Amino acid sequence: MGRISFSCLFPASWHFSLPSQILPRLLLPSFRQLLFIGLLLFLLGALYLFLVTGKLPGSWITKENNFHRHIARVTDMDRTDASNPDLNYGLVVDCGSSGSRVYVYCWPSHNGNPHELLDIRQMRDQNRKSVIMKIKPGISKLAQTPEKASDYIYPLLSFAAEHIPKNKHIETPLYILCTAGMRILPESQQEAILEDLRTDIPVHFNFLFSDSHVEVISGKQEDGEAVVEVNVPGSDQQERLVRKRTAGVLDMGGVSTQIAFEVPKTVSFASPEQEEVAKNLLAEFNLGCDAHRTDHVYRVYVSTFLGFGGNAARQKYEQSLVKSTTTRNKLFGQRIGETADSPLLDPCLPTDLQDQIGTHEQKLHVLGTGDFDQCRHVLQPFLNRTNETQTSLSGIFQPAIDYSNSQFYGFSEFYYCTEDVLRMGGDYNASKYAQAAKSYCATQWKTLRECFDSGLYASHADLHRLQYQCFKSAWMYEVLHSGFSFPPDYKNLKTAFLVYDKEVQWTLGAILFRTRFLPLRDIQQESLKGVHSHWRHSFSVVNNLYLLLVCFFIVVLSIILYVLRLRRIHRRSAQRCSPSSVPWLEDGLGSPTLPINL
Repeated sequence: MGRISFSCLFPASWHFSLPSQILPRLLLPSFRQLLFIGLLLFLLGALYLFLVTGKLPGSWITKENNFHRHIARVTDMDRTDASNPDLNYGLVVDCGSSGSRVYVYCWPSHNGNPHELLDIRQMRDQNRKSVIMKIKPGISKLAQTPEKASDYIYPLLSFAAEHIPKNKHIETPLYILCTAGMRILPESQQEAILEDLRTDIPVHFNFLFSDSHVEVISGKQEDGEAVVEVNVPGSDQQERLVRKRTAGVLDMGGVSTQIAFEVPKTVSFASPEQEEVAKNLLAEFNLGCDAHRTDHVYRVYVSTFLGFGGNAARQKYEQSLVKSTTTRNKLFGQRIGETADSPLLDPCLPTDLQDQIGTHEQKLHVLGTGDFDQCRHVLQPFLNRTNETQTSLSGIFQPAIDYSNSQFYGFSEFYYCTEDVLRMGGDYNASKYAQAAKSYCATQWKTLRECFDSGLYASHADLHRLQYQCFKSAWMYEVLHSGFSFPPDYKNLKTAFLVYDKEVQWTLGAILFRTRFLPLRDIQQESLKGVHSHWRHSFSVVNNLYLLLVCFFIVVLSIILYVLRLRRIHRRSAQRCSPSSVPWLEDGLGSPTLPINL
């Protein structure tokens, strides 16, 4: 057996040795001690990772991580990834006067910022086309057969259901909103149509749909979107609110015409009566999800003019012609318009276009003369303007517009009149538009028809558009400049069908307004996560360094304590190795009573 000298621990005159097998037990740690140190280091490292990242080893890839990695990114032009479970959907059916359309919208989960709105976009199919379907005629045509309303709208909802994942149907809100075509019906007929929809739709479709989701909306609820920046004065805050200014909207359909724009808090009135009327035309609403926040509070003037749409105006104009001509014929014994040989001359039709107007009992033959300026003149009485200040069509109150600091978009007939035939859609120039319209009206109908038959207008206009383009272009011009009082040199009007490659319809504003409270749950969840994330985030680089130093100090201290413990173990072993207790030490030292001084 080998021996090891301990002369370094005893006086030089004393020499003794220990067997070599004893040394590992005295100097090397035991297996339990090594396990203790390893576990200590592992727990310290795990504690550090948890405090800094909020995740324990083995759980670094969590559901939350997967959510942020696969969170839905909705863009304007990309096809919608319907397989993404994080997308939400919504449907709006626009039941207009001439037809109905269904719009399918989608949006990712709210980001938790109460200052931001839902990022709602139109859904796009595999070909990147907006998911929209249109049917004709308008739902108001069912006034006498309201029990067919659900059958009428069934193709639209079936089309939408095919594009939305089935598991999302139950949480997809459906809104059926009827506009001017329904507003002109008696209330009893309106309610009969709506009741049929409320009863039958839940039987066939599993969308999130309640009685309040189908209604005839007022003109106030059709709105536009923000595009340019402005200082909005008159807010309740001490400082002026600076945000993106909303663009004004002009919209002319078949039955009604609308104007909407944001106005300051301070609006002057010409009389108390005008102020009373204005209360019904000024709407203040909050698009934000929290009623206490004012980031998305807007004060908007909205006015709808029934009977001032392009088709309704033409109908009133023809009725007026029939009535006045019939009366004149009776008074003076004339037969103007009774035959094609003695037609009534109509300046609002293209040159030499022959047409018939009126009912079967009172039908008149008309012949177009294509005089744009005269057409404008004869249409002015149909605007029902008054001499009162701050009024527009039919003498309705209209706040002053800051034409030098505003921007407007013209939709529907404003776009069709400028683009379908004249090809002038986009930036509106009154003088160029009037000149183009004058030239069109003066063109022989035979020439226009030849251009149409050759396919020149195939993708933009039909034969009905060509026949009444002269009238509608004059009507649009008068409504804009004489009715709404836009100056002829106004440069900030754009007629459009798409804005930033998106079809802008009032339905987008409708679903934005009706889903404004949906982000509340996401914000509350984000706030709870924010408490933890803020706590974790507070561990900045400096704090992380401090924590690392503390962990290092604990490890070093543990090692020192272990070394001291090892020395105590060594001392006890040396004492047990004294001559009085170890026989082989007696042989080596020669005196059993000699003490060993450490």
